[in-house]
Amino acid sequence: MNLLILKLLTRRVLWALLSLLAVSLVVFSITAVLPGDAAQEQLGQEATPEAVAALRKQMGLDVPAPTRYLHWLGGIARGDLGQSTTTQMPVRELVASRLPNSLLLALVTTLFSVPIALCLGIASAVWSGSWFDRFASSVSVAVVSVPEFLVATLAVLVFAVKLHWLPALSYVNHVESVGQLLRAFALPVLCLCFGVVAQMMRMTRAAVIDQLEAPYIEMVQLKGASPMRMVLAHALPNAVGPIANAVALSLSGLLGGVIIIEIIFNYPGISKLMVDAVTQRDMPLVQTCAMIFCAGYLVLVTAADVCGILANPRLRHR
Repeated sequence: MNLLILKLLTRRVLWALLSLLAVSLVVFSITAVLPGDAAQEQLGQEATPEAVAALRKQMGLDVPAPTRYLHWLGGIARGDLGQSTTTQMPVRELVASRLPNSLLLALVTTLFSVPIALCLGIASAVWSGSWFDRFASSVSVAVVSVPEFLVATLAVLVFAVKLHWLPALSYVNHVESVGQLLRAFALPVLCLCFGVVAQMMRMTRAAVIDQLEAPYIEMVQLKGASPMRMVLAHALPNAVGPIANAVALSLSGLLGGVIIIEIIFNYPGISKLMVDAVTQRDMPLVQTCAMIFCAGYLVLVTAADVCGILANPRLRHR
């Protein structure tokens, strides 16, 4: 690894950390201006102002917002995520009980969606302009236009209500066999893959076509290389960077889709935990969940940038 690549990688990581710091300020500011708080939520609308003020002081909600932000940021740096104002349990324990479920759902979705999307995208690029390319492009545009909640609702109506093939709710905590695991994940993964595959396929197709139209591909054709060798040995290695960006951006869309899917299928993940925390005005839990989502997005985008840098032959051989 030469000095230029190391410098670029260091710069990307530093920008990611600065972005995460800025995101923490935005997340805290948004949660601070939300109407109501945990004290009012716990005591109800009929509570006296004195009782609400006493509970707010007990929870530390009467401290100025800048002081609370610095205290919260320092706790994150130390690994202390605070305490839930609703359940009085450490936020770390609440997140630890739900985060593995969300990561498992994202992992299964990735294992299914990435190979399918890459194969369809590369095939559409190789056969650009053919009936297959036109059909795949039209279907992908139609799929991307459909929101996740509509896909999930139709899936429940068809596969759970009408056909009775799959359960409408995903109870992964009571899975005892591989068959039950597949049944529990079938509908959520299907709904998530629906949009991710279409978006990733279109971005992969564009990246490969861009390389196939490059001047060096014409030279490869003049040398008599077969179409398979032209794509696999020459176009794809140079398209690794754009394809990595396509994969990262498509998977980052899972963060928004997972929230909807977990609510519809009652999946016990961190997204459902965050939505429940918002309804209860449990701000320490809301802030932690929001930071986890933002950190996941930044990790994916930074990883895509790193792959693009490492895959760039002009940087590798400089």
